[in-house]
Amino acid sequence: MSTITSARFGENARAALADKQLQVALGHVRINFIEKRAKAIAALPEFDALRDAARDIRDHVLNHLDLYLERFEAKVIEHGGQVHWCASAEDARATILSICREADAKTVTKGKTMIGEEIGINDFLAANDIVPVETDLGEYIIQLRGETPSHLIAPAIHVTKNQVSDTFRTHHTDLDPMRSLEEPQTLLAEARDKLRSKFLAADVGITGANFLIAATGQGVIVTNEGNGDLTQTLPKTQIVLASIEKIAPTLEDASVLLRVLARSATGQEMSVYTSFTTGPRRAGDLDGPENFHVVIVDNGRSQYLGTEFQPMLRCIRCAACLNHCPVYQAVGGHAYGWVYSGPIGAILTPALVGIDRASPLPEASSLCGRCEQVCPVRIPIPSLLRRWREVSFADGHSGSRARLAIRLWAFAARRPLLYRGASAMAARLMSLVGGKRGRIRHMPLAAGWTDIRDLPAPAGRTFMAQWARAKGD
Repeated sequence: MSTITSARFGENARAALADKQLQVALGHVRINFIEKRAKAIAALPEFDALRDAARDIRDHVLNHLDLYLERFEAKVIEHGGQVHWCASAEDARATILSICREADAKTVTKGKTMIGEEIGINDFLAANDIVPVETDLGEYIIQLRGETPSHLIAPAIHVTKNQVSDTFRTHHTDLDPMRSLEEPQTLLAEARDKLRSKFLAADVGITGANFLIAATGQGVIVTNEGNGDLTQTLPKTQIVLASIEKIAPTLEDASVLLRVLARSATGQEMSVYTSFTTGPRRAGDLDGPENFHVVIVDNGRSQYLGTEFQPMLRCIRCAACLNHCPVYQAVGGHAYGWVYSGPIGAILTPALVGIDRASPLPEASSLCGRCEQVCPVRIPIPSLLRRWREVSFADGHSGSRARLAIRLWAFAARRPLLYRGASAMAARLMSLVGGKRGRIRHMPLAAGWTDIRDLPAPAGRTFMAQWARAKGD
């Protein structure tokens, strides 16, 4: 498991805001994701109906997860593959290492997999003398840079083109140092050339899974580069790594989920490559692995089935909530301190690593609701963030100042006359401070806001006072 710095979100965020290169890179989020999603959805009138269907499919699966997992396993075995059940990250790492050693693997090619990041498989394999090679372009870039993904589907979104160029010059030392690396196409061609030999030499291929189809025993991955197909078909041994909630009951259900996934993620009707894998190579097949393994990981998820947090397990990793979140747009993914970032990360991380190690994340939200508005499976993210805030407060993870402020507010709120009097006094005072401009430039108890922007001053009367006056009129 990678180092967790979620408890230092405030420090991480301040560093991100001061990082000029990062701020330039994050500026591309709106064009590359938000605008494309809006256009794709506008072209599909039934999109909201599909979201309802996708939500219902995911809820149905989670309510009957044991049955669908057992059915999936039976189908994989029927096709000649093996399923490995792993309760923890440690179990998953040990299982993958055992498979790799059985294949006498020296090199492993990998497709993009967030569960792989969650269990820390790359560092673990390297520590056991097996070289992991990321084949997704974004993952390849950050692997060279020694970094972790900052986005669910665009792991290198925090890196600018010039930084990629510098990284390639640093690591591809066998190439002409005077070569031009100004164009994105040139960078892509160089990465492809470097990875081609890795694909051919790999002993084992590891991919994630967007979905596991219970009725057929198939794994489904969606990519825009084709690296997943090469990772699945060229090595003699293939490992599909997935978490328990990735099940889809049937091919028809998967098709509904795929229709909302691509549009929500990249603004495409369908990803360039949508690949279905069914077991090892059969007689007559031209390619494919000789050995097919599916490693299914729980790592704490099952404890939330049947609880108020179950809806977070609907997530299909489209990253729409990240793209539309004003906090993520400002600080990027690394500030969240672990594998999952943005609004969904602020819910998943406390669940998977403990609220004691991630208590600032549920607070890292304006609760504007854009995340829920764009979620293709309608996860009530703001409600779950508020619930984690309640848990954090009850467990004593809130700072002493915050707890004192809440106690003072609660004391006043239970005494209506005191509350109304204090509110009226504060509103009047802030109105006077705001003056004709109607803005407050500096305010001690709101320095986090007024240090970088003005605070709108209230009109001078509270809502209750204005309501009473209107009724009196």
